[in-house]
Amino acid sequence: MINDLYFGNFSPVGDVVVFSMCIVVLILVMTSYVTRNRSFAIFLNIIGFLFLASLFDILFHAAYTHITDGDYTKVYLLRMLFHIVLVSILLLYVVYIVELLHLERERKLPIMILSTVLYVGMIAWEIISGINGKGFRIDENGKATEGIRVFLYGYLIYAAIIVFVMMIHRKRLYSQVMYALYGTMIVSFLILYVQSYYGNSSYTVTAFMFPAIALLYSIHSNPYSIELGAVDSRALKDMIRYLYDRKRDFVFMSLYLPDFDMEGKSFPKEIQTLIRKFASEFFFGAVLFQISNGHVVLVAKKSINPDYENKINKLLNVFAEEYEKFKLDYKIISGESIDEISSRNEYISFIRSIQRRMKMNEVHFATYDDVTLFNNYEFILEELEDIYRRNDLRDPRVVAYCQPVYNLETGRYDTAEALMRLKLPDIGLIAPDQFISVAEENGYIHSLTRIILQKTCDEIKSLIDEGYDVKRISINVSILEMRDINFSNDIKGIITGSGIPEDKIAIEITESMSDSDFIYMKGMIGELKDRGVKFYLDDFGTGYSNMERIMELPFDIIKFDRSMVIASDSDERSEQMVGSLADMFSKLNYSVLYEGVESDLDEKRCIDMSASYLQGYKYSRPIPIVELKSFFSKIAE
Repeated sequence: MINDLYFGNFSPVGDVVVFSMCIVVLILVMTSYVTRNRSFAIFLNIIGFLFLASLFDILFHAAYTHITDGDYTKVYLLRMLFHIVLVSILLLYVVYIVELLHLERERKLPIMILSTVLYVGMIAWEIISGINGKGFRIDENGKATEGIRVFLYGYLIYAAIIVFVMMIHRKRLYSQVMYALYGTMIVSFLILYVQSYYGNSSYTVTAFMFPAIALLYSIHSNPYSIELGAVDSRALKDMIRYLYDRKRDFVFMSLYLPDFDMEGKSFPKEIQTLIRKFASEFFFGAVLFQISNGHVVLVAKKSINPDYENKINKLLNVFAEEYEKFKLDYKIISGESIDEISSRNEYISFIRSIQRRMKMNEVHFATYDDVTLFNNYEFILEELEDIYRRNDLRDPRVVAYCQPVYNLETGRYDTAEALMRLKLPDIGLIAPDQFISVAEENGYIHSLTRIILQKTCDEIKSLIDEGYDVKRISINVSILEMRDINFSNDIKGIITGSGIPEDKIAIEITESMSDSDFIYMKGMIGELKDRGVKFYLDDFGTGYSNMERIMELPFDIIKFDRSMVIASDSDERSEQMVGSLADMFSKLNYSVLYEGVESDLDEKRCIDMSASYLQGYKYSRPIPIVELKSFFSKIAE
């Protein structure tokens, strides 16, 4: 039976299949994108050893059939090599699982010691038993005898180690990956059992191959998008790490099309075709990565694209021609690898930080100045995170500024707009345009609003206590904040806790709101209005106002943007249009505030256009809020 197991019933089909599959896997690895990390290197070793195992198994059986002189030394040697390679594969599977789980040293060490001792013991047995005749042997009649089946016991112990490690640390492993490994291991056991039951050994290596297929598919695969020919952002980080570790320079190009960068959107077919063309026809060996629905990044090695500057210029020229057809807004960034960014693997954040500063339909080449600005951005983000975490409503890093507002009815300054600045070490005072969008994107904006509201309330309390006439001070609020169910309670709590009347605070909200924002806003405004808080519609004239929607919201003041002030000075028709809008609001019992008033002519024109309040550089630039008393008057005066 043993002789049949090894030779009589053997067919090389299983080994040929494994042999071929290993070659196919290597072809796929070379022609597709896979995650190249330490676990992938172990995976490649597994594939290499599977290749050797199938080869040695074929040679082992072939050698036996061609022995005519009774010298089976070559057979013993090939079988020994075959088993050593199989044992090596088992050890590599354990090493792979340990690496995949990112086990700490104290957890990893016992597993590796046990697996290594088992590995050495099994190999030693193969060698010693082959010499003393207690293992596999062939008698003078050419009949094979198995002896003590140490390999089978070792195989079962390795399988038990793998299952035990995955079970104990299952929370560290994505469940679908774990199930894939369990499933393929069960199939492997069944194959080994069935072939043993029928006295066959043709599919031993095949059984060892199945878990490797599970690893390739569930962990290392990163399939290309069929339509776009791109892989995802996870693969970009992997490629950057791979190139940086090997000190290989590269170039990158980023294309951002904001019209498609939203949930449920995708590039139309003609745009997909164009992007595929850019990715495949201009650079050798380039890889395209899709960062978001409307954002792709192309990366190519410098070493195989020495004329990359010419290629970039050629690509941009072709893009300019295509732009005339589609007329889609875009932002393009190109650049060479920068060690400081590569070492931190932060190209996505780096590119986005540049995009924030770019105007639409611009092309930008990344430089070290961008790195400096990006580092500042990262520092600001860290500080915002710390401000959020500390939850100190009087955090000294958030500085309250304001701009006085002139009240035409009273002829004095009795209102103001509170403005926010950050004061950070090593950077100094930071303007809102450098941190507001960062705070909004990362969920920190409401923390800043709460702080500026607290500091505004503190100053109002101080002014009132000193006898100053304070009608109100407004703060700016992001639409994003109003989606939080705690927004109203936070605002009311701070005002009430400060001991000032609630009508001393006003909230400015921009007109550029979506339909869903409108729903959130309507409820919040009504709730706070009932407590006396005033509301401004900010930046009227900069968005696409729905007059019916504006009328549904109980605003107190309509704030005309500086652009409306400028437009009213361009010609008589524009002045009449702006004036008519202001007059309409005035007749509907809204107060009209013009911001951006910079000259006597601006002032006169705004007064003639139904102004109630005036704000701008003509009266004051933004000042620290503690200096507001130099503008406000005491009630007794």
